Amino acid sequence: MSIKDNLISIKNELPNGVTLVAVSKTKPNEDILEAYNTGHRIFGENKVQEMVAKWEELPKDIEWHMIGHVQRNKVKYMAEFVSLIHGVDSLKLLKEINKQAKKHDRVIPCLLQMHIAEEDTKFGLDDSELSALLQSEAFKAMDNVKIVGLMGMATFTQNENQVRKEFAHLKSIFDQLRQKLPEISILSMGMSGDYTIAIAEGSNMVRIGSSIFGARNYH
Repeated sequence: MSIKDNLISIKNELPNGVTLVAVSKTKPNEDILEAYNTGHRIFGENKVQEMVAKWEELPKDIEWHMIGHVQRNKVKYMAEFVSLIHGVDSLKLLKEINKQAKKHDRVIPCLLQMHIAEEDTKFGLDDSELSALLQSEAFKAMDNVKIVGLMGMATFTQNENQVRKEFAHLKSIFDQLRQKLPEISILSMGMSGDYTIAIAEGSNMVRIGSSIFGARNYH
């Protein structure tokens, strides 16, 4: 099946209210344009330099989501245009995003990344770090970032019950947080291998790459 067919098929099966981020990392511009020509506008990248290069060359109505781990020294390259940063996992990173957003007179929407997996390799905040960040004076003084939701990645495992449990845990954190921050609305969880479970557990934003574009091109 073509990229176009894959994309249309996935979109048709997603429930109303679930946003699809087409993960285009490592993919050439022509693949992104094929998806773009179906009407899709939200694309996710995990490397800042690659995203900047694509932003410069591709149509300007694309919403670029930074879905990978962000190094603070790279924020300045994307501050002008990024639509949503998924992986904010520290107050230091948030401060840098706020600083760079200010230079472009922007308010950059961000998701706080929660650590829900049992693997040590995944980044993210735990419950107490989340609470400390949101209660800090530094956070309250920031005018150029807006926390719009949470993101998390489940353990990479064939054990569906474990994945379900981790997503359910993140959904419960999200529900509790909405009582304090009613403006948050996005719960980004679920990728090609587990997005159906994520949606069943309350995700309203999924990040899907290989099911749309085929296997990754890692050189």
